Amino acid sequence: MLIGYARVSKADGSQALDLQLDALAEAGVPEDRIYRDRVSGKTEKRPGLDACMKALQPGNTLVVWKLDRLGRDLKHLVNTVDELRQREIGFKVLSGAGAEIDTTTANGRLFFAVFAALAEYERELISERTRAGLQAARSRGRLGGRPRKMDTTALHMAMTAMSDPEACAQEIAQRLGITTATLYNYVNGDGSVKEAGQRLLDKARK
Repeated sequence: MLIGYARVSKADGSQALDLQLDALAEAGVPEDRIYRDRVSGKTEKRPGLDACMKALQPGNTLVVWKLDRLGRDLKHLVNTVDELRQREIGFKVLSGAGAEIDTTTANGRLFFAVFAALAEYERELISERTRAGLQAARSRGRLGGRPRKMDTTALHMAMTAMSDPEACAQEIAQRLGITTATLYNYVNGDGSVKEAGQRLLDKARK
């Protein structure tokens, strides 16, 4: 079964989905199987895409007009395509730079393999950066076990690790033995300390 996804960047009516919808229909996608969004490509909340991903089943093929209609950025695109591969869902791009992507062909399957390799490479980079950030904190004498709640040792380690813009907060929290919510309660995404974290540091100095 073919399932389509179409997106325009503006919701004010200045951009129309007609071109994409016509292309998807011509490719054989039923009208009631086309999911739509009217949001910027940089917006994380895309209800149409979320619904589309939930509707896709193994053996289905996701069809988009152009590759840039799907991903917020390259990282999101790579991860999304890799998720499709893992779920045994096909992927087809009708025009533009990614028009060669069609998993019903040998070349299309090759593209899937490339996307899978890129996704694995990105995961390894994130894991490596997180380990390096925590090791940097430990090298400064901030050693410790895996606390169940935030303490000054874990806080210093979290600040160092989170200062890397490519770090994964979930993995940092896991390695520190705390929840992601606890991590963000004390540290901002850029590694700077929040009010709760500052109170903890001030208390430790007394």
